[in-house]
Amino acid sequence: MRLDKFLKVSRIIKRRTVANEACDTGHASVNGKTAKASQNVNPGDVIEIRFGARTLRVEVLETSESATKAGAEAMYREIR
Repeated sequence: MRLDKFLKVSRIIKRRTVANEACDTGHASVNGKTAKASQNVNPGDVIEIRFGARTLRVEVLETSESATKAGAEAMYREIR
């Protein structure tokens, strides 16, 4: 699954265009490497997103083309 779509479906970022911009401006990385929006993510990957002064690190648990609100929370777990 594409990184921008995963961020939208998992509800980490509300809109896919915003997720796309975050990737294009270098605010997102996968497994420690700066990632483009089109990069594939798989279970086990670690995504890091920088929101200003805050950094969110999550591990991908599953990928799904669509998810309910409850299902979206099960797609990843936050790493502290």
